[in-house]
Amino acid sequence: MNEPLVQHHWAALAAPKVAPAVATSTVLILGRIWNANGAEHSFGNAALMVVLAAGAATAGAFAAAGRGGGDGVLAGTAFATSGALALAGVAGYSDGLSLPFLLWAVATTVAYGLAARYWRTDRRDTVAFERQSTVRREDHAHTERVEAIRGRAQIEVAREGSAYAEALAAALTARATLPGFDPAALTRAGLPELPTNLP
Repeated sequence: MNEPLVQHHWAALAAPKVAPAVATSTVLILGRIWNANGAEHSFGNAALMVVLAAGAATAGAFAAAGRGGGDGVLAGTAFATSGALALAGVAGYSDGLSLPFLLWAVATTVAYGLAARYWRTDRRDTVAFERQSTVRREDHAHTERVEAIRGRAQIEVAREGSAYAEALAAALTARATLPGFDPAALTRAGLPELPTNLP
């Protein structure tokens, strides 16, 4: 019944909370590195990023509209890839830092907004599972208590029965040793016959 206590390292607890900021910052840094290596005002590089971002967005739309409601994880990954490619394209194409930083702030805010929704869902699922586990443990504990009470009651009944049988045997033995005791006379008088084999 006792479950092991698991304590997570602080880095393992903080990693999901900083992952969106790390992801968007990495894309911004890679875009600026690409900018420094010749992507600034390059129409071909910008067209490539537009095509890749549009392709990823189209794949996300097809994944979301698929059979049976679509695959949410695949659609989310495709849309995130599309956004990352668009951010990298803008960061690589533009000459200043204001537009890339603005897009980075918007992308980070959107990423945290989407992540918060999944964190809430995960927390609700965790709380629901803990409640169900507690209810199950309480049900099992109640059943164990009832069975323990029943077992103790059976033991007490058996002890009382044994004590009664011993007392009855002692009484019959004591009565048989009394002077003038005649079991046949009792039977002739209409009294019930005494058992001959005692428990």
